Amino acid sequence: MKNNILHLTPQRGKETKYSQSNIGKHKKKIHGNQKFSLSLLFIFLVMAISLFSLIIFMSYCINLSYADPRTEIVARICGKEHVQNVSNYFMYYSRITDYMQDEIYRNKFAFKDVGKPPDRLYVLSQCMDDLSADECVVCFTQINTLIPGCFPNTGGRVYLDGCFIRVENYTFYREALGNQDTKRCGPDANTAQEFREAVEKVLEGLLLKAPTAGPIRRGFAMQHESAQGMAAYGMASCWKILDTDLCYTCLSDAIASALSCLPSTEARVLNAGCFLRYADFLFANETPGESRGDIFSYIAYIFGIVIACLTAIGIGVCVGKHTYRRKNGIKAIRGMEDLLLLDEGRQFLQFNYATIRAATENFNEVLRLGQGGFGEVYKGTLPDGREIAIKRLYVGRKNGVVEICNEMDIISRAQHKNLVRFLGCCFTSMDSFLVYEYLANRSLDLMLFDPAKKKELTWEKRLLIITGTAEGLEYLHKDCQVRIIHRDIKASNVLLDLKYKAKISDFGLARFYSCDHSLINTAIAGTLGYMAPEYIAKGRLTEKVDVYSFGVLVIEIVTGVENNKHQSEDLYETLVSHSWKHFKSNSIPEIIDPSMEIEDIEEIERVIQIGLLCTQESPSSRPTMTKVVQMLRRKDLEVPRPSKPPFTDEHMELCYLGTDYQRRHSTSD
Repeated sequence: MKNNILHLTPQRGKETKYSQSNIGKHKKKIHGNQKFSLSLLFIFLVMAISLFSLIIFMSYCINLSYADPRTEIVARICGKEHVQNVSNYFMYYSRITDYMQDEIYRNKFAFKDVGKPPDRLYVLSQCMDDLSADECVVCFTQINTLIPGCFPNTGGRVYLDGCFIRVENYTFYREALGNQDTKRCGPDANTAQEFREAVEKVLEGLLLKAPTAGPIRRGFAMQHESAQGMAAYGMASCWKILDTDLCYTCLSDAIASALSCLPSTEARVLNAGCFLRYADFLFANETPGESRGDIFSYIAYIFGIVIACLTAIGIGVCVGKHTYRRKNGIKAIRGMEDLLLLDEGRQFLQFNYATIRAATENFNEVLRLGQGGFGEVYKGTLPDGREIAIKRLYVGRKNGVVEICNEMDIISRAQHKNLVRFLGCCFTSMDSFLVYEYLANRSLDLMLFDPAKKKELTWEKRLLIITGTAEGLEYLHKDCQVRIIHRDIKASNVLLDLKYKAKISDFGLARFYSCDHSLINTAIAGTLGYMAPEYIAKGRLTEKVDVYSFGVLVIEIVTGVENNKHQSEDLYETLVSHSWKHFKSNSIPEIIDPSMEIEDIEEIERVIQIGLLCTQESPSSRPTMTKVVQMLRRKDLEVPRPSKPPFTDEHMELCYLGTDYQRRHSTSD
């Protein structure tokens, strides 16, 4: 497709390497012609502002009719299986819907997933595109109170006439059809042949328009037909995460179901990936394009007056622009600067979409390595035999573009043996792809928390992983050209190569910072259980936040227990506080992973002590990563005795966090 590749794309499916070595030469020539460009720009700005003001004025002269958010319940369909931990499900659902509230207002569409399998919760919600943003929020507020009625079942769907929500414990985002798909046929009938013909034309028009609609109203269409005085109205909406083919598949099935309702004067089809409705009356709200139809007739007159002036200026601009580009090579620079805007000194690859698709065998499920809130990760093989890891990011994610640019910016600046290597990217109209080196042993959590695989992790390998992660963080905090806080250090973000060398990955939440001061009131993001207390409570972001997360990771590696799955009779006890108690009572051997053969008990106790130093309550008491690396490398260095970690006293957690956390927290898994 024509819009598959954005920016410059390599020819014949090959990757193209970009460098800015020549851009600086062209920029000097550009500055010499800036007076010409600025004068033209000024003329256009004056005329554009005047025209825009007229449009705004005319739009407010048209009275818009009140629209209905259509909160009538069409159906609620609950699953049959039961969830294992109901309280976690409710907590995840509350967290997700809080996140989705803003996203729904902006995009009329949102999805997110939180938690760990088998109780991981996936939620998707969408409004019909004829609703305004405010009406969509009204509908979403109503519908998100209905789905918890399906709990403790693992999932369910709720359809209102204006919006939809679905909840499951598995990823259903690409489902077009499901075994719970159903229809609702109206009680009234119209047996006239003219009405049947009008309905068939409406449905046919919806199938032609909805799958290819976009980009603003992607997957949405409305249709009106009449035959000899008989009128029919229709609406179709595919969930925006579906591509054109899946939308077409869903609506084709929905239309067949709707036709089976005839001669009913009204019908609704409720499929996994779409919603379809027809009726003999107008049920949809007037869209902005329809309700402001009069505006464009006025604008046509305005354009008629202005067009003569714009034509003369436009001809001059086109001629000048053509000459300008020929003289200064702007055409080549523009595409390159779009890709290299993040850092003029970096080089990276822009992969062709065809190359990405071929490398993953058209995104074969067998090659999928994992999935999270950001999207999916696939293993791929390039034509030359190189293995790569491809992160496919979903559309519609909150701040998605910002996170993609942030990750590209940071990872392209950071080059170290203990950081995963960024190879390039690919942008299409549907997805964004980030390409990394492939590491055969994948992420640490897949081995460390697997009862069978963890036996492969000897103490020697675990110490190598701990040291490598520490060296990667030291580089980010101290030696990188710009100082970086990762914000999400945990076992799933530490990858292992064939020799078990650790490489830190996933820089979507990372932030640049100055060593002179902390980042205060930063929007909180990370994984609960690994975030430092001062960051949760105050939003104070320094490198000591990473140090705290590293300390939790160290204790996990030694004990073989995942922090968030630590079990204790004491409700308030964490893995860190549990380790602290054993450290105080000189019983460290009791918490060492029993699947690991103890080779040097003193060295293991020393590493646990370093981990507890990193998780001390006061940030100033925690060592820097440079000091941590020194203590890991040199056994002759004395390791200070740690003070107690946070949340070691009963009820302390709630007292420490207080209402400030409840008001401001937001997490990303």
